[in-house]
Amino acid sequence: MFKRSVGTQSAWGSGSYAAFVLGAALLLGGCVTEVRYVPSSEPPPAVADVAADDDAAVQADEAPPPLPDYEQPPCPGPGYLWTPGYWAFAGGYYWVPGTWVMPPRIGVLWTPGYWGFVGGVYMWHAGYWGPHVGFYGGVNYGSGYGGVGFVGGRWVGNSFAYNRAVTNVNVTIVHNTYNETVVRNVYVNRTSFNGGPRGIAASPTREDQFAARERHIPPTFAQHQHIQEAARNPALFSRANGWRPAIAATPRPAAFNAPGVVRARGGEQFRSQPEFRGYNPMNAERVRPQGEQHPAYPAGTARAESPHRGQSRPHPQQRPKKKNEPEHPERR
Repeated sequence: MFKRSVGTQSAWGSGSYAAFVLGAALLLGGCVTEVRYVPSSEPPPAVADVAADDDAAVQADEAPPPLPDYEQPPCPGPGYLWTPGYWAFAGGYYWVPGTWVMPPRIGVLWTPGYWGFVGGVYMWHAGYWGPHVGFYGGVNYGSGYGGVGFVGGRWVGNSFAYNRAVTNVNVTIVHNTYNETVVRNVYVNRTSFNGGPRGIAASPTREDQFAARERHIPPTFAQHQHIQEAARNPALFSRANGWRPAIAATPRPAAFNAPGVVRARGGEQFRSQPEFRGYNPMNAERVRPQGEQHPAYPAGTARAESPHRGQSRPHPQQRPKKKNEPEHPERR
């Protein structure tokens, strides 16, 4: 941006101004006035800081469903970074598929967002790009995001190297790889939120606190487009898919119909886990803290007892005989 180094134009008419310029040129004897441009002193726009969670206003009264089980699609090419899928909320929970994204600049890593139980509600803490991976609620998103930090790859100079131990890469396409063993838990916790009843009990580490104070970059345009496409797809809402979205991951942002789309696996096994017992995704029943009364039965009221409650059914051999019924009817 540049500014002219000339004075402010007066309120003269165009004719008077032209006569003045012509007279000045004659008096100067042919001298030429140079119009110089000087750079603006305005500083460049600062990178947006989303450490305060720009989407923290998104909240829900019900706990998010468990994370679905799905395979990570292969990395489409060098430079792409993995962003895990998560449950977003807009009148109901819907699945935002995991996808490969080009980072906004060299040297940054993606910190996933997470749901946290605060003040009786579930609040969304948005993800961001930064020099280091920060706190994401202790949620085990997989593919290098095991709850703390990131082990799926690292920057080596201006290139990103992928850890083949936890990242799905085709070495014929992506050559900058390494193999570093990662210890995996036998029991995989699919809980998708931090704190509260049945939530993950995790707090930011010293490294997480350091990362939170760094300069952050919000999600890219491609990531926002990816979220908007997911919100417009009714099949991705938990009430429709029962925790098993047909589009669990994509090879690129918003590529919901492209080859390589991954479907979620299973889902029924989660219902038997202690942290998800009693949670019904089809009616989005909220997980209430221990001691909280059901809204249909306020404190001080009792549920109506069934007239048959506490009574045992008579054994078939003990039921009263019908009239004219033989003692031992013959079998046919």
